[in-house]
Amino acid sequence: MESNDVQADLKHVLYTREQIEGRVRELADEIDRDYEGRDLLIVGVLKGAVMIMADLARALHSHVTMDWMAVSSYGSGTQSSGVVRILKDLETDLMGKHVLIVEDIIDSGLTLSWLKANLQSRGPASLEICTLLRKPEGAKVEIDVKYVGYDIPNEFVVGYGLDFAEKYRNLDFIGTLAPHIYE
Repeated sequence: MESNDVQADLKHVLYTREQIEGRVRELADEIDRDYEGRDLLIVGVLKGAVMIMADLARALHSHVTMDWMAVSSYGSGTQSSGVVRILKDLETDLMGKHVLIVEDIIDSGLTLSWLKANLQSRGPASLEICTLLRKPEGAKVEIDVKYVGYDIPNEFVVGYGLDFAEKYRNLDFIGTLAPHIYE
């Protein structure tokens, strides 16, 4: 799906497909350097991280294993509730593994803070975070994020896995959703 398909629903395009692809390659290069000679497990957070996880895994030049976790704190609204529910847990034992959590976006940080503590309690050798997008103005808790694609304004964004009411995930870019859609 392209921007012409949803032009009336958007305020503007933040990042094009080409910009995202370039930044994902840069992140993959950093990760490859940092984990050279080590096995890496990348953990995608469903559903939003599907696009970044797939593209990042393909851009990496080293072998990785992948697993998925689904957690929720949003419900159907646009603000995090702060109450986290595990919808799908990992199938992989993290004990002694180098783990990289892959996220689509960090907004308040509440869900990710909980998730990081939960995974840290499972005994990984290391645990880091990679996110495509981060909203520094929206942060309610401090999260140490090693790999950040872009810092963005505190606006509601969709595309490239990010949704509103399960729509817009399949856009090949990231755009700011027009307020008349979600208000």
